[in-house]
Amino acid sequence: MLTAQKKKKENIAEYILYMWQVEDLIRAYDCNMERIRTELLPQYGQSGEILQEMEQWWDNLCAMLKVEQKEKSGHLQMLTNTVNELNTLHHLLLKTPKFVNYQIQFQQLQPLLKELETKTSPPPANDIELMLSALYNTFLLRLQKQSLSAETLSAMKQFASFLALLSKRYQEEQTGKLDLED
Repeated sequence: MLTAQKKKKENIAEYILYMWQVEDLIRAYDCNMERIRTELLPQYGQSGEILQEMEQWWDNLCAMLKVEQKEKSGHLQMLTNTVNELNTLHHLLLKTPKFVNYQIQFQQLQPLLKELETKTSPPPANDIELMLSALYNTFLLRLQKQSLSAETLSAMKQFASFLALLSKRYQEEQTGKLDLED
């Protein structure tokens, strides 16, 4: 909960990736809040009011996964909406002459995105989701101690750099500091 709040303020792409990890963690506990309460939450070493807030946060996420019938796979609608917001901003930045450097960086990613898109099933809704999914799947492969090619690692570094730039623009937009005028 504390990590999610911090990431949401500082880097929305990292927040999304973190929340996807939280979704999978909840699934690993079979969306069972009692197991999360007794097995997972003590690892955070919190007590009192913070622990109560954490329990409520995890409980709400469990309930949302169940209501949205995402207990086995998929992402919560709030996260899908956030990815879509990022994608909307992305398209706005691509159309705004002031952000030529952003546009050039995205153009440089096009070959990687096209190649990755042909290997992804089901296909993602947009390029932002594709990059986020690639980063998350790379994270999962690393957890499984799978080896990754130098090309894959290079592509993930480029995706992460681009998403950090987009996240910075998103933060500016959220705080009213994004100037789209020339």
